[in-house]
Amino acid sequence: MTLYDELVARGLVAQVTSEDEIKDLINNGKATFYIGYDCTADSLTAGHFVTLTLMKRLQQAGNKPIALIGGGTTTIGDPSGRTDMRKMLSREDIDHNAACFKKQMERFIDFGEGPGQAMMLNNADWLLNLNYVELLREVGACFSVNNMLRADCYKQRMEKGLSFLEFNYMIMQSYDFYHMFQTVGCNLQCGGNDQWSNMLGGTELIRRKLGKDSHCMTINLLTDSQGNKMGKTAGNAVWLDPNKTSPYDFYQYWRNVGDADVMKCIRWLTFLPLEQIDEMDHWKDAQLNQAKEILAWELTNMVHGKEEADKAQAAARALFSGGGDAGNMPSTELTDADFTDGSIGALTLLVKCGLAASNGEARRLIQQGGIAVADEKVTDPAAQFSKEKFAGDGVIIKKGKKVFHRATFS
Repeated sequence: MTLYDELVARGLVAQVTSEDEIKDLINNGKATFYIGYDCTADSLTAGHFVTLTLMKRLQQAGNKPIALIGGGTTTIGDPSGRTDMRKMLSREDIDHNAACFKKQMERFIDFGEGPGQAMMLNNADWLLNLNYVELLREVGACFSVNNMLRADCYKQRMEKGLSFLEFNYMIMQSYDFYHMFQTVGCNLQCGGNDQWSNMLGGTELIRRKLGKDSHCMTINLLTDSQGNKMGKTAGNAVWLDPNKTSPYDFYQYWRNVGDADVMKCIRWLTFLPLEQIDEMDHWKDAQLNQAKEILAWELTNMVHGKEEADKAQAAARALFSGGGDAGNMPSTELTDADFTDGSIGALTLLVKCGLAASNGEARRLIQQGGIAVADEKVTDPAAQFSKEKFAGDGVIIKKGKKVFHRATFS
């Protein structure tokens, strides 16, 4: 099976500009391809996972990846899939976020100077030095406003008002491809299917300005069976940074995906052989829990390493299967400063342990019956817990059905 055939069999490929030419490029290691990442936060998320694994698959087949950090495009903000304008970030914030991205990507991608090794570029290096009038004269005539307004990436924003700032995003992304085509031989752009219109802008710019062909391939977006983007839980992103989402919580997120989504995630995100996955396709009931464990362990191993994956699995089994070491679950050590007259309030406890972002959120969780401390449901937001309760092995706090946290005091 060729690489392209495997991508199709895994259900990843959404749209391509020319299937025969893209097959020839990626199957024979002739693609120099890029995937762009705007630096809107200081960590990549589980939502980036599909593109990271695609980059790894293509590199393993001998193709050369370019991880393009959007230091320039982040100053504008991509309107794709948005109903509101993105937050404007300072140059300092963008540079910091870019450095964090690189550190995380190096766990997946082999960067270096060799033929098949990846490059990391930052489009701030060319976009921020452009003269606007010169840019308009160079590429402005290559874009039809009528065609741009019909693009999917602008449709959602048109209802509430598309700013002229965001309207320029397609031109900037297209210019990236045009620039890298000429400077580093980039001949293929890859990304999520919501980027299709922006990506076609780049191929058209290259064709009109240089008279040469370039190619695009999009992959399906990671959504659950209800069509919601995966990689978020209770409105919060699932981060690859262990300080923002612990390895245990990361494992638990994938361990708890819906029955209808688990095999899709295994096909898209893991590197298990297709023959093994095909056999798992027939699993039902209790076997689906085993499939979820495999998914969670494989992804946690890729992001956080085998030791953290093993610890997270042991902690999860201790809670749900009665075996393993419960000491591996996320924990918070309370200090004397957390207690008032020898007690800590329920709201303070939840915020301190990171189970709620604020007292207001903590109060809502308790009022909705979503919190238990030491196996006893907390019904009163004003509840107090004595310091002695947290001595020794501490107390396990349960949020909902699937989130567990240990609080200790020594």
